[in-house]
Amino acid sequence: MSAALSNATFAGIPRASIVATGSYVPSRVLTNADLEKMVDTTDEWILTRTGIRERHIAEPDEATSDMGAEAARRALANAGVAAEDVDLIVVATITPDMGFPNTACFVQAKIGAKNAFCFDIEAACSGFVYGLDIARQYIGTGSARTVLVIGAEKISCITDWSDRSLCVLFGDGAGAAVVQSVPGRNGILASVMRSDGTLSDLLKLPGGGSRHPTSAETIAQGLHYMKMEGRDVFKHAVTCMTDVARRALDRAGLTVDDLDLIIPHQANQRIVSAIGERLGGAPEKYYVNLDRYGNTSAASVIIALDEAHRMGRLQRGNRVLLVAFGGGFTWGATVLEW
Repeated sequence: MSAALSNATFAGIPRASIVATGSYVPSRVLTNADLEKMVDTTDEWILTRTGIRERHIAEPDEATSDMGAEAARRALANAGVAAEDVDLIVVATITPDMGFPNTACFVQAKIGAKNAFCFDIEAACSGFVYGLDIARQYIGTGSARTVLVIGAEKISCITDWSDRSLCVLFGDGAGAAVVQSVPGRNGILASVMRSDGTLSDLLKLPGGGSRHPTSAETIAQGLHYMKMEGRDVFKHAVTCMTDVARRALDRAGLTVDDLDLIIPHQANQRIVSAIGERLGGAPEKYYVNLDRYGNTSAASVIIALDEAHRMGRLQRGNRVLLVAFGGGFTWGATVLEW
């Protein structure tokens, strides 16, 4: 399907565009050298297997909503949009401030978006692309004109810092996008979302919910820390992200050669390289910043998108692929025109 036909298909339906982004990471940096003092690992081991050199860690009194609110303020300032004009706030996170109220409500209060309705979504590392698709649909139906989509995580609070296989991977941070319908812009061209709950045991946070409510026993068992079967997750992440990226490109009527920038979930350099080998496209099209941030889960794609824009990697009319994979399993891809 050509781009022209794709646009005609949506004649009369508002198209959603990212009009501005913003991001925030905590000031504290945890390097591989620091981790060498905490667990039995080395900088060489971490770098060779993950590509990560350092990650940012939130302060004990810094919550997910604090980081999300700061990213939101920056995005709104970049868009020239007042907080009072936001109709909807969607926060993607697996580390909410608390069970309820939702973290989006806390963000609303912090930034003064008094006219917005708010909710969280939980799709792990796929959260931002899921949230972006939700924004697209609210705008497409006319139910909202300005949507703030935020990916924010304090992964450090669910990390077992004695587990050398996991603690080296993750970092904290937040990113936000202001989404509107803009005349003359194509915006989001296509999105494809997928899930497979039969594989949920491979990446999970067992404790704290209704299955394993918080108790002295669950805490003693370490059930409030993330659990992952790394090799299995790696295999599925590569296969699923490659497949969903191709499906989204097909739906948009494009090929990988039509893209100007590809932003994969920033989980592991070996995963990114494997996707590049299978999906194709020039290596320089793949934007990677995981060496400086680690895996920030739902925040990873939007932090990378915001950074790429600030670095001049995005120009008006550029075509961009966002693709992510997370626990659930969940995965998704979005093709958009900047």
